[in-house]
Amino acid sequence: MLRYVFRRLLTAIPTLFVIVTTAFFLIRVAPGGPFNQERGLSPEIKANLDAQFGLGDPLWLQYVHYLGNLLRGNFGPSYNMPDFTVGELFAKGLPISVQLGASALILALLLGSVLGTIAALNQNKLADYSVIALATAGSTIPTFVIAPVIQLLFGLTWKLLPIGGWGDGALINKIGPVLTLALPQIAIVARLMRGSMIESLRSHHIRTARALGLSDWSVVVKHALRGAILPIVSFTGPAAAALLTGSVIVETIFSIPGVGRHFVVAALNRDYTLVMGTVVVIALFTIIFNLIVDLMYAVVDPRVRYD
Repeated sequence: MLRYVFRRLLTAIPTLFVIVTTAFFLIRVAPGGPFNQERGLSPEIKANLDAQFGLGDPLWLQYVHYLGNLLRGNFGPSYNMPDFTVGELFAKGLPISVQLGASALILALLLGSVLGTIAALNQNKLADYSVIALATAGSTIPTFVIAPVIQLLFGLTWKLLPIGGWGDGALINKIGPVLTLALPQIAIVARLMRGSMIESLRSHHIRTARALGLSDWSVVVKHALRGAILPIVSFTGPAAAALLTGSVIVETIFSIPGVGRHFVVAALNRDYTLVMGTVVVIALFTIIFNLIVDLMYAVVDPRVRYD
């Protein structure tokens, strides 16, 4: 197992290198720059800023300097927020995004699994049709529609939740963003669990367990669930990477100071280092969670071995 983990980490290095290289040159070759949008900025001041941040150097030299800083864990300064480095912005914003993403992921896995199991156990009945309808609606309605609806109903109409802001991490401020992030994932998990649970309940070992007189609870929880959960485990990897690094839309609508909101500001203002830092963090999360998912497969499915 340790040898497999070591090999996966080694293969992650060239993968991360390709991602960083592609993102660096794509964002740099586009016309414009972080200081081109400043109105009233004289050519002399712009030239001084470009020289200060090394933007006047050849592109290959900028790339070499960025790689060198990245290997030392230095994401560089933020061009449009000069009082902060990219690392400082992540130190403040990433824990917020992780709290929201982790809460939404846990809620989606728990509630989606329960709904999917209920639908599978009541196939072609009212409960099944209700779950399918809710899952279809949840997976098709985008978050930029769900978020304003939650703000309108729970914030402005019923006065139950604040319409935005972080509030130093107060629980009441997290409910709206977490629900918005979780609802589409709940729908996806419910549909995955329903399909895999129906297939698992029709397998030979489940028929054998029922023939031996085991209770329905024991058959579903101890036997069928273990096989049905494999698609959920596969889905958890990319979903966790996407949620834990923050949602661009949700954090912007709810005015949450996470990395997602920083990414929007950076993209609009051509803040190269902040955009690159966000790309690197998302890539790292994706690689790590995909590795965790592969290791979890060996725990859930005894047929999988990484010897």
